[in-house]
Amino acid sequence: MRIGFIGLGNLGTTMAKRLLAEGVNLTVWNRTIEKAKALDCPVAENPADLISQTDIVFLNLFDSDAVSSVIKGKGGLIEGDCNGKVIIDTTTNHFERVNEFYEAMSKRNASYLEAPVLGSIIPASQGMLTVLVSGEEKAFEKAKPFIEKIGRNIFYLKIPQLATKMKLINNLVLGSFMATLAEAIAFGEDAGLDKGRVIEILLAGAGNSMVLNAKKEKLIKEDFSTHFSSALIYKDLHYLQDLARTMKRPLFTGSLAKEIFGMTFSEGIESEDFSAVYRIFRRF
Repeated sequence: MRIGFIGLGNLGTTMAKRLLAEGVNLTVWNRTIEKAKALDCPVAENPADLISQTDIVFLNLFDSDAVSSVIKGKGGLIEGDCNGKVIIDTTTNHFERVNEFYEAMSKRNASYLEAPVLGSIIPASQGMLTVLVSGEEKAFEKAKPFIEKIGRNIFYLKIPQLATKMKLINNLVLGSFMATLAEAIAFGEDAGLDKGRVIEILLAGAGNSMVLNAKKEKLIKEDFSTHFSSALIYKDLHYLQDLARTMKRPLFTGSLAKEIFGMTFSEGIESEDFSAVYRIFRRF
């Protein structure tokens, strides 16, 4: 079976490399063509060309506007041979926008799956992501062998929007926890402790978590090369606020965390890893 991949940012490139390492017959496309050419696999002319050549297409894009452009823009997926094809969209989308993607692909006799992932570059490189999937069960079964190449834990939630909503809820925890850890580390330093010692104690206490274990070295070395950017968590928490609004319920910690990550834009560090929010707290 021929597989396509669109969206070669930090996470997308890692996922594509994982598929290649698993022996998948992969063709790629990316708006910045140099990133596509850097992979040792065929490069399509545009998304329409890609879907015409393949049976299943993965997407990993920044936001729902980018997904819409790839699906419905000039040279987009719907301009290609979509008949019987499956789209696996691993983007963290706006929960309302996924409905238009289901509809657009259905009109072209193709199946769309929401499949946002939990985890970043390191688990992606190991095929250890968690994948949440909504969409038609028949399409899911067809796509599952390839989803399993990037994900260890796969949760099939079936009903449209549920996978996207759950991903946003997960990122409520992720964003809030990262902001709290960053503040605690900066607080400990200002109280007179060495940063490494603060992190060591947090890992032995209430701060022990996948998040701190994953970001420990970045925080100690202040190497904030991007795995998952502040711009992305800011976008996700904004989408979550929209979800809270439609549910007519308040969003407390998520709203605060969003504004904290929003401060990275004024500091010019929004494209760095989201653990760089530590720098915001070091200002005080």
